[in-house]
Amino acid sequence: MTTLLLWLAAGYLLGSIPFGLILTFASGGGDVRAIGSGNIGATNVLRTGRKGVAAATLLLDAGKGFLAVWLAARHGPAYAPLLAAAGAFAGHLHPVWLKFRGGKGVATLLGISAAFSWWAGLGFALAWAGVALITRISSAGGMAAGFASAITLYFLGFVPASAMVALLAIWILWTHRANIARLRAGTEPRIGRSGGDA
Repeated sequence: MTTLLLWLAAGYLLGSIPFGLILTFASGGGDVRAIGSGNIGATNVLRTGRKGVAAATLLLDAGKGFLAVWLAARHGPAYAPLLAAAGAFAGHLHPVWLKFRGGKGVATLLGISAAFSWWAGLGFALAWAGVALITRISSAGGMAAGFASAITLYFLGFVPASAMVALLAIWILWTHRANIARLRAGTEPRIGRSGGDA
């Protein structure tokens, strides 16, 4: 039990690295928390106008989720990857260094999914891109992607991983509760238009 809790903590520490904030400061963009939605994820970083920084943020946020699960799978006991995944996701959403206010978790869940199975990562990315392109709403793609990954993992036979990713996908619905309210009201901004909190 102690070993599993250590993997949960290790995942949290990895997930809590605020790449969006660090990269935006380093590129001269100031504090990303002072613009847009105020969170540290790639979508809000993009609002600084620095597309390269936003892309790097997305890759690094996905990378920390991937690394947490990958390390646990290779060096921990059987259920360590599940706890590392939960820890990394919680760390990204609620980093202790930033008074527990982080990102919304979509990119980090992409990395977690890919660590469990590259097919699940691909399913996540395709669902994210496909729904966003069809609806022209970024948040809709992000919310759908986790469930697509969970379904992929289930049919691949990764049942515990599927359950964990499904739980994290539900958590993403919570982080996007303001987006859901705007979707219901028909006021959620579409891709290419300003505003919103994707």
